[in-house]
Amino acid sequence: MSFKYLKQDEAIKIDQELFSTYGFSVDQLMELAGLASAQAVVSHYEKTVLSDKSKEILVICGPGNNGGDGLVCARHLKIFGYSPRIFYPKKSKNLLMEKLVTQCEHFDIPFEDRMEDTKQFALIIDAIFGFSFKPPLREPYGEILKHLAETSTLIASIDIPSGWDVESGPLSGDIPVIKPDLLISLTAPKLCAKYFSGTGHYLGGRFVPQSLSHKYQLNLPKYEKTNGILKLNL
Repeated sequence: MSFKYLKQDEAIKIDQELFSTYGFSVDQLMELAGLASAQAVVSHYEKTVLSDKSKEILVICGPGNNGGDGLVCARHLKIFGYSPRIFYPKKSKNLLMEKLVTQCEHFDIPFEDRMEDTKQFALIIDAIFGFSFKPPLREPYGEILKHLAETSTLIASIDIPSGWDVESGPLSGDIPVIKPDLLISLTAPKLCAKYFSGTGHYLGGRFVPQSLSHKYQLNLPKYEKTNGILKLNL
C-alpha cells in the first residue's frame, strides 16, 4: 500500500495533535525537521554540487515555522562542515526564532542583508513558506520568488516549494513558480508533492507516533536502521 499524500487541513490537524495529545513542543519538532533537512541535502548533493564543502549554500528563511526549520538546517550544515549563509529578510520577534538566530550567529554563519546574484551559490535552500501558506504574496517575498523562479542555481525546498498551493501545486497568476531540484517532505508528503519533478524527494522527521499514523492512515514507509531521512521513489 502506498503512503498517503496529505491535504492542508490534515497536515494542520496532525501538527496540532503532535503538540497537544502527544506532548511535543514546537522547538523539538523544528529541531528534528531542520536536522532531517540538512541530512537530506548532504545525502543528495555530497558527491555533486557540494563535493567541495567550501562552496556556499544560501538558506532563505521565511517569517514562520518553515523559516525556523531553515535556521536549524543551516546550523546543522555548518556543524557538518559546509558553508551556509542565511537570508532572513523579515525576522520574527518570536523568542524561539530569536534564539535560533542567536545560535546561528554563534556558529559564525553569515546573514545576508539582501539577496544578490545567486549564481555564486552551489545550492539554495528554500525555507520560506510551509503548508500554512495562502495568497496573496506580500513583499519582499514576491521579488524573492521571482528571483528563484529565474535562477539557474539548484533549489532544495523544505516541505513545500514556496509559493505552491499545498494541494494543487504551482499556482497560476501573479505568483512566480519555482521548480526545486530537491524536495524534503516533513512528517508526510503533501498533495503538492505529486507535481514535483526534480531529481530527489526525501521524507524527513522520524517522529510520528504509530497511533497517529494509523489514525490518519499515513502508511509511512519504514526508515532504515537509525536514519532520520528516507529517499522516496519518484
